[in-house]
Amino acid sequence: MRILDRYITKSVILTFLGTTLIFCLLYVLIDWASNLDEFLDRKVSLTILLRYYLNYLPIIIAQTSPIACLISTLLVYSNLNSHNEVIALRSSGMNFWQITKPVIGFVCVISALVFLINERYVPLAEETAKQIRTENMILEVDRKRKNKAAIKNLTFYGLKNRLYFIDTFDPNTFELQGLTIVGYDNNQNIKEKIVALSGKWTSIAWKVSQCHITSYDDSIVNAPTKVRVYQEKLLDIKETPEDFLKQRLNIGSMNIRQLYDYIDRFSNSGAKRALNNLRVDLHQKIAFPFGTLIIVLVGLPLALLTRSRKGQTFTSLGIAVGIGFLYYVSNAVGLALGKGGFFPPLLAAWITPLFFCLAGFVLIKTKF
Repeated sequence: MRILDRYITKSVILTFLGTTLIFCLLYVLIDWASNLDEFLDRKVSLTILLRYYLNYLPIIIAQTSPIACLISTLLVYSNLNSHNEVIALRSSGMNFWQITKPVIGFVCVISALVFLINERYVPLAEETAKQIRTENMILEVDRKRKNKAAIKNLTFYGLKNRLYFIDTFDPNTFELQGLTIVGYDNNQNIKEKIVALSGKWTSIAWKVSQCHITSYDDSIVNAPTKVRVYQEKLLDIKETPEDFLKQRLNIGSMNIRQLYDYIDRFSNSGAKRALNNLRVDLHQKIAFPFGTLIIVLVGLPLALLTRSRKGQTFTSLGIAVGIGFLYYVSNAVGLALGKGGFFPPLLAAWITPLFFCLAGFVLIKTKF
């Protein structure tokens, strides 16, 4: 590695570590201050708080690494530019890619680490932190209020090898809208599908209306043999409203492989809306780590073009905040459109990364 590459890489790494540390401290301080009344009311010990925030560290690092990479990159190259070192490098015959090779290599490593953290550590950390918070930090009145909020796109495994998809479930009235239940045999072949427009818990059983029950032949895989239609019917299922709340699926606690297997297993369930949302989440998990490299690719030419020495640090921070804000807002809009059915799941997750990647290459080509 050349002396220049070592110098740039070392500067970017140190700035990245410092920025990440600041983000972690800010998150802890803001979260602690905003929940101080809950901590005092529940008399949460320092040991529990330490466990809670240590479990949240992988989540914070994975979420803030893209912005931390962008800020560190802009600060280092803007500093080089303010001392006319970029001009010297370009005068020596080095092109954009040769000048930025050290930081692009570093960002690729960070992207891979973000992917690894999201796959191996974030699911467990999120589940553990959520459990610690629920058991030790949330006020009883807030827990009851949260449990009473209507739940949309409820999905969970039930007894007798059944999968439940519910469009909307109201914990206050125990009413549900858009129910789909898919029953499987021991070989994971569909043996029964129940679709109902609405339903309500009668304290003894679930009473549904506008119900269709489809039976499947054991000898022919996924082949329907009989369809029964009911205006109203009491279903023979053991799950109570409390079971619905306890067993609901948490996408954040699943990695890519688990979510892919989950979708593949129940792709023939007929619950199109729920499966569409799950597919959007799956593609987002794959696309998210690439965002680190993409926003840095957009920010690099802007850092090398900055000329003014006055307020160089604030200019770089402003560029980083602007790029990060536009990226995350655009990505959120794309995901929302995907879950709303306006975009296919693949396009919903990748439209923002592809657009910003194209914008970055256009900036590089036109300015360098």
